[in-house]
Amino acid sequence: MISVFDMYKVGIGPSSSHTVGPMRAAYDFMQQVKAESDLASVTHVEVELFGSLGQTGKGHGTGKAVILGLAGELPESVDTSKIDDFLAQVDKEQKLTLLGEQNIKFPRQGAIVFHRRKSMPKHANAMELRAYAGDKLLLKDLYYSIGGGFIVRDADFDETLEEAIEQSSKPAPYPFDSAADLLRQCEEHKISIGELMLANEKVVRSEADVRKGLMHIWQTMQDCIDKGIQTEGTLPGGLKVRRRAPDLYKRLSEETVQDPMGAMDWVNLYALAVNEENAAGGRIVTAPTNGAAGIIPAVMKYADTFIRKLDEDAVIDFLLTSAAIGILYKKNASISGAEVGCQGEVGVACSMAAGALAEVMGGTVSQVECAAEIGMEHNLGLTCDPVGGLVQVPCIERNAMGSVKAINAARLALRGSGDHKVSLDKVIKTMWDTGNDMKTKYKETARGGLAVNITEC
Repeated sequence: MISVFDMYKVGIGPSSSHTVGPMRAAYDFMQQVKAESDLASVTHVEVELFGSLGQTGKGHGTGKAVILGLAGELPESVDTSKIDDFLAQVDKEQKLTLLGEQNIKFPRQGAIVFHRRKSMPKHANAMELRAYAGDKLLLKDLYYSIGGGFIVRDADFDETLEEAIEQSSKPAPYPFDSAADLLRQCEEHKISIGELMLANEKVVRSEADVRKGLMHIWQTMQDCIDKGIQTEGTLPGGLKVRRRAPDLYKRLSEETVQDPMGAMDWVNLYALAVNEENAAGGRIVTAPTNGAAGIIPAVMKYADTFIRKLDEDAVIDFLLTSAAIGILYKKNASISGAEVGCQGEVGVACSMAAGALAEVMGGTVSQVECAAEIGMEHNLGLTCDPVGGLVQVPCIERNAMGSVKAINAARLALRGSGDHKVSLDKVIKTMWDTGNDMKTKYKETARGGLAVNITEC
């Protein structure tokens, strides 16, 4: 069972597939080395990055994430205020302490190799790690970072969901593989999508733990908005992109003229604030990816500010409902920009947010499904073409656009009957087919689209 806490993970920017996933993979690899060999015998470690990780990994901070993971850090717990100083020290001394225990040489040239022309067959984001004791290879493993911070070892890549369910001693009471399954069970048992998800979550953790964990997710999102609003300056990476959220906040706070569309300006602000924090490597929630991390928080903040104060039940309902929608994309398509383009990131987040907003605004299960479908239908074909391999242009502004689109999708669905020509299942399949047909250069390689046509930023 894919959990709500798989879809929403506290981590750091700028990319779930290029930063969060590789950090987890490096940490997992070192834990394997420690369990299967003598960590004290390790003299050096080598890492090779393939496909999109190799092509845009430098701009996405993949090398830095690998170093942090090897050192024993995890995205949800690393102290973001100390990262820059730590990485500067590693670069200066060309040494690294594995898991905080074993000192090794870690040359800036050769320890991490970015392959710009080599790929692995199973997924666009692949990385191989090797640990040595002198000339002796102690352990090597190949990992895939498959989007949203999820990682899979090569040996486990072909394991199917059905096999995982068979191995589970506590199957979920309401398993679903499609939106049709989800709607049928909600209607049959007269429960909402959020209630169905909560019942499934309670198989592996108590309701109190689920609620506590989700409230922590919401608080982290709000903290990220607040920090993004307060932090001025220029984003790292060479494009010299100026943070826009602080200035926009000041202007909106000082305006006295009533603008009927003023709420949209605030939605833009919330989304920009989160994704500027993400671009700066700050603490964010992968929702369901880092590149699209601003949409869910922006839409939730919009509902909380302009519709009604979101109490704990509403927050839980929003996050559970949106996660159920995200799970459908995870199971039947992809949430990886390197695999299907930005329709798998901003498009999926927009769909998740639209459905969840319809839910907390009192929509029926059919209207929730309709809102989620509309959210994706009008993001089909969206390419992932980050300029300079950085999650900045067009990514930051694209989150603002996706947030506004999610709100409109929910409103369109709530004004309708719930009947529509294209089902959510059909639009998910269409997104997957479109991603497979999309040229590789438009899928997080920085070799097509805006990434090559922009002359100045």
